Amino acid sequence: MAGHVQDRWFKVEPGPDGKPVKVKSDRHGTGMRYRARYVAPDGSEKSKSFPDRKKREADQWLTHIEADMSRGQYIDPGAARITFRQYAESWLETRTSSPTTRVELGRRLRLHAYPVIGSRSVGTFRPEHIRQLLAVLEAKPGVSSSYARTIYADVRSVLSAAVDDELLIRNPCSAKSVRAPKADSSRVVPWTPVQVLGVRAALEERYRAAVDVGAGCGLRQGEVFGLAEDALDFEGRTLHVVRQIKHVEGRPVFALPKCEKERDVPLPDSVAGALKAHMGICKPVEVTLPWGTPEGPKVSARLLFTNPGGGIVWRSNFNAHDWKPALASIGLIPEVEEGQRYASARVHGMHALRHFYASVLLDSGESVKAVSEYMGHADPAMTLRVYAHLMPNSRERSRRAIDGAFGMPHVEDHGP
Repeated sequence: MAGHVQDRWFKVEPGPDGKPVKVKSDRHGTGMRYRARYVAPDGSEKSKSFPDRKKREADQWLTHIEADMSRGQYIDPGAARITFRQYAESWLETRTSSPTTRVELGRRLRLHAYPVIGSRSVGTFRPEHIRQLLAVLEAKPGVSSSYARTIYADVRSVLSAAVDDELLIRNPCSAKSVRAPKADSSRVVPWTPVQVLGVRAALEERYRAAVDVGAGCGLRQGEVFGLAEDALDFEGRTLHVVRQIKHVEGRPVFALPKCEKERDVPLPDSVAGALKAHMGICKPVEVTLPWGTPEGPKVSARLLFTNPGGGIVWRSNFNAHDWKPALASIGLIPEVEEGQRYASARVHGMHALRHFYASVLLDSGESVKAVSEYMGHADPAMTLRVYAHLMPNSRERSRRAIDGAFGMPHVEDHGP
């Protein structure tokens, strides 16, 4: 037995003959009668109280505790009562990722996970609770399949840490009955050069070179608007992607590019010429922002793209007042009446320039590894998942290669 059961209604005292006898204690008839006690693996004493006539339950509880200890599945009952929200918030504080990543992760949990599972004790999680969360996410307006998949991954990470901390025996997300949301199956359809040039021409002069950088170097929107003079190496024909502008809790900050890594991108002559012409018209402006978080150290950079007032380009303002009107001007989205708002244009956001960049490189035969490196993806596998369908068909090349190896003339296949 892992411990013993104390009967608090009786105590043992020496009798007249010196032999121990059981007598009523001062607590007889009041409160919980039995207290099951044991010593936990960390050396601390734990206990649980049971009412009168429940001694068998107290014994069974201790037996289960002993079995869990022997199997290495013991969970501290007190620690397991911490709620998912309490544990997740303490877990976030110890994350080694960037401050902005922690803020974004915390925001997703706060908006989508806590309302459903935040008050549940960590030690009581079962697969049914995760299935319930996934059902809520699936029915929630504005939560795409990919976004739901990200939220699910966040919850899974929190519960994995709880397992490591011995607050939970196993992660309920690992159950066969729990299926992660499917990734969006829609394929990227890249813009044509005519569309890229059309949007560029429709933008105000001060923003046209941003299209060249996005479509010609594959930078993300935050990286384009965080581009500074120190990123340009015209002689080495290289663009150093070393920062981006992010918005943390509605406040702009400088930060490392996505995935927390800087990268070098080939600088084509056409893009270099566009940037030189741009800097001749719109001089770089020194802007100072905190680094990483709104409370971070102040950092200054001479930005290439600024708003008419000389400040940073706010993503929301640019998208609504510059980008969407340019899209509408070439028919990518519908025009609107004066004073009305444009419809959502998610597939035609500035990210479309990155898709164009990837499609051009892959179509020209550039390796997936190189494209992944230039675009700042986490690994080439991600590049393949997103852009594999854009790679040239290799069947004809394969036929020619084998025919050449066997010295056979290649016969063109014109179909049936």
